[in-house]
Amino acid sequence: MEEKKEQFSPYRILVERGSGEIIEKKSRFIANTMPVSSEEEAAAFIESMRKKYYDAKHNCPAYIIGRNQELTRCSDDKEPAGTAGRPILEVLLKENLTGAAIVVTRYFGGVLLGTGGLVRAYTEAAKAGLAASKTAWMRYGVMLSIKTNYTDLGRIQFLLAGKGLEAECIYTENVEIQVRVPAEEKDFLLKELTEGTAGRASFQILEEGYYRDFT
Repeated sequence: MEEKKEQFSPYRILVERGSGEIIEKKSRFIANTMPVSSEEEAAAFIESMRKKYYDAKHNCPAYIIGRNQELTRCSDDKEPAGTAGRPILEVLLKENLTGAAIVVTRYFGGVLLGTGGLVRAYTEAAKAGLAASKTAWMRYGVMLSIKTNYTDLGRIQFLLAGKGLEAECIYTENVEIQVRVPAEEKDFLLKELTEGTAGRASFQILEEGYYRDFT
């Protein structure tokens, strides 16, 4: 039972890359993000950032991979220990993200920031990069097929809309409604639909698995 409950747990992923920048005491911090699904993809992205910003003093990366954030890596890239990579990684962790990599590039402005200043700057730069990116929740659910007559269609559409579920209708002699439903809501929804149509509607699960939810 615990394993099934864990299977339904939602998680958040990065789906579109972004770039953000801050200036701190003349030092320029540029954060670039990238969706990644493996260490190889993360390594390739990090290397591409190092090549792009080859003249920068530091290119500090962090990434998280795995539905349960099983794999985390970060590097200070010659900044004082704990002042760059870990703060960047903490931003990802606090945002509950996975499948995400960030590289924060620093162009030194000639003014020393100190340990606390570096931590704040790398943290704020990472946040700026994520703010310019796009994320989504991955939720476990089912694609449900609801077959009904035209008399009950409006009632079913009203019930689904009230739950914020987007449905697609296929019109023939009767109506087939296809709708994606979070797994934990399926049984209650079927009960409501059955009661609302006096058992006239029929149901079939077309597929199940994780899907992107942008809400």
